[in-house]
This record gives sequence, structure tokens and C-alpha cells, in this order.
Amino acid sequence: MQKIATHTRTALTVLGICVLLNMIGRGTGDSYVVFVLPLEHDLGWTRSQTNSVYSIYLLVTGLSSPIVGMLFDRFGPRALYTGGMASLAGAFLLAPQVQTLWQFYLTVGAMTGIAAASLGMVPSSSLISRWFREHLGTAISTAFAGLGMGALFIVPGVQYLLQTHSWRESYHIMGVVLLLIVPLVFFLPWKRYVVGHPDYQQIKRTSATPERDWTVRAAMGTRPFWGLVWVFFFTAMGMFTIMVQTVAYLVEQGFSPIVAATAFGFSSMLSVVGVVGTGAIADRIGPRHIVSLTFVGSIAGVLILLLMTWYPVQGLLAAFVFAFGICQGARGPIISSISTRLFAGSHVAGIYGLIYASNAVGAGLGALMAGLLHDLTGSYRPSFVFSVCALFIAGLPFWRVPELRNFHMRQSKRL
Repeated sequence: MQKIATHTRTALTVLGICVLLNMIGRGTGDSYVVFVLPLEHDLGWTRSQTNSVYSIYLLVTGLSSPIVGMLFDRFGPRALYTGGMASLAGAFLLAPQVQTLWQFYLTVGAMTGIAAASLGMVPSSSLISRWFREHLGTAISTAFAGLGMGALFIVPGVQYLLQTHSWRESYHIMGVVLLLIVPLVFFLPWKRYVVGHPDYQQIKRTSATPERDWTVRAAMGTRPFWGLVWVFFFTAMGMFTIMVQTVAYLVEQGFSPIVAATAFGFSSMLSVVGVVGTGAIADRIGPRHIVSLTFVGSIAGVLILLLMTWYPVQGLLAAFVFAFGICQGARGPIISSISTRLFAGSHVAGIYGLIYASNAVGAGLGALMAGLLHDLTGSYRPSFVFSVCALFIAGLPFWRVPELRNFHMRQSKRL
């Protein structure tokens, strides 16, 4: 009994650390949305230029995710998490010194993107899968909730910081705080955390057959792999066409910057409920119907934003926050759980890293498209229509790919 209690405490500790690191990585990255207008006013950038920095951040996050997965498989979490936190601190410490767009690409774009991938769900999924078995979907959903909590607490906090400090001073303060966290991450007992539950060790010893120990190349030859890539890519494209410009859009519609940032934060808060709830439901009934329902909710949220271009009222803002927020990120933990179960083995982090890359690439292209459409038309409406189309086609693999259509979270006892 004592051993069971010890293993349970360790599992919950690992889950808590993953939540916190996701919160820091995603929250600080998403804080860029409140810097958009200050950067435009101070540096004279266009909307597509400011959005392109965020696009670089998302693209680098995606392109580095497969590498992050392979680095985790080879070197473990200590080196990866410490390096990621150091990269994030360095990006924000260097940001106040830069003057040109390409320098922002390297710091707030590339360095933050590398950090977000290193602190995010690719290593978290691998760690969590070593400690949770029956409720893997719920555990991964909880870790994904850290992404929403990061936006909930950090984005409005940075907006308050910008109320009393310049954008350069705000970046410097954030960089100093993050730098203090680096040694704390390094000295965590990662050797104990990476070993996994005794059940994981037993399965690892008895699952060395080619059918169970997937490689990246073998996974890429399957329909489920490309189905998950499709879902992640188009979902991210549709969602980030909206998310990158939500605060700026609401401000231009007449809402105060604090109200706009708080709405963004509350939307992320509701995503915590949606992420955990959909993960738990998918564990019981399978992913197809709950995923489809979340796409309906996301599309409804975008259509409400479109309606607000004519009627910018508080009631519609609240409806948008609820509909869009509760479905925001809800697909992520389900895709992560499916990937972890379908492609179990010693290369699971690398495989999921490649799938996750499509998410960030789609997000980067969506954010860039939002800026381009705004600059070309002077309106947000084309972006909203584009988002609806992307979200509609994103869910098709759960109806067209047999392995995903008939998948059930509890059909496999593998980690």
C-alpha cells in the first residue's frame, strides 16, 4: 500500500510539473497578443508585420517539435526543460534591445518558439504516458489545461504590466522572472520522474516487438498518422486566424484593452473546463462525437465574432467567450492520447512531435493569413469566413478514416 501511495504521489507530481511548464511556455508565448498594438504604435509596423512575429513563433514551435521529441527520447527531460526555460528567459531579456523586425523574428519569434516546444505537450505526453494507464486521456487533458491556464493568468497580467510600463520594460521584467526559474527546473529529480510507473517498466520490457515498438517511419506509413496531422493542421489554422487578433479586434470594436485581454483570458479559462471535460468524456464514449461537437462550438464562436462586426455589444462578447473558449484546445489532448496509444513504444515522443508540428505550422499560417487579410481588406470579416471553412474541414478524418472513426480510448491497455 505504501508503494502504491508513493507511486501515486509521484505520478501526480509529474502531472503537476507538466501543467506548470505548459502554463509558462504557452502563457508567455501567447502574451504577444497584448503587445500587438503597442508595437504597431511604437515601431510603425503593419498588422501583417506584427502578426508575422507570432507566426514565426508558432512555425518554429511546430518545426522544432519533432526534434524536441527525439531529444527527449535521447537525453531526457532535464536537459530539454532547462534549455527551453533558458531560451524563453533569453528571448525576453533580448527583446527590449532589438529595433528591427528580423531581430524580433529571432528573439520573440524563434527563441520563444523553441522554448514553447521544449516546455510543451511533446515531452509532457511522453512523461505522463509513463505514469498513467487507465485514465491516460484524462491525465493528458489535465496537462493540456495548463495551456489554457497560462493564457488565463499570464496574458491579463502582462496587459496590466503594460498599463504602467513600456513594452520594452515589460519584456525585461518577464525575462528576469523567467531567468530565476531556470535553476529550479534544472534541480528537479528528473531521474526519478523519467523512470515511470512499475507497470510501464513491465510493459516496456515485454513490448519490444515491431508491432508494438513503432518507429517514426512506420507511423508515417499509416492512415491514422496522416489523419491526426490533418486534424491538427486545419484546426490550428482556423483557431489561430482568430486568436492572434482577438484582443486587437475587440479594442478596435470599442472595448477597453483590459476588457479585451480579460475576455481573452476568460476564454482560455473556459478552455481548461473544455479540455479536461472532453478528455474525460472521450475516455468513456470515444472521440468522434465529442470532437465533432467541439468543432460546432468553435464555428459558432467565430460566427458570433462576425456578428459583432455589426453589433459590438457585451452580450455577444460573453457568448463568444463561452462558445469559443470552452472548445478552445479541446481537440489537442484527444489527439495526443490517440497518438500515444496507437504508436506506443520507445519513439512515441518523436512520433507525436511530428504530428504536433502540423498543429503549430497550421497555427503559424493561420496567424499570418489573419494579418494579410486584414491589410488587404481593412476588415476582419474575411478572416472569420476563412476560419469557419478551416474548422469545418478539420474534423473530416474522424468521419472518413476508419481507424479514427472507430477508435475508443479504452480499446487498448497499452501506455
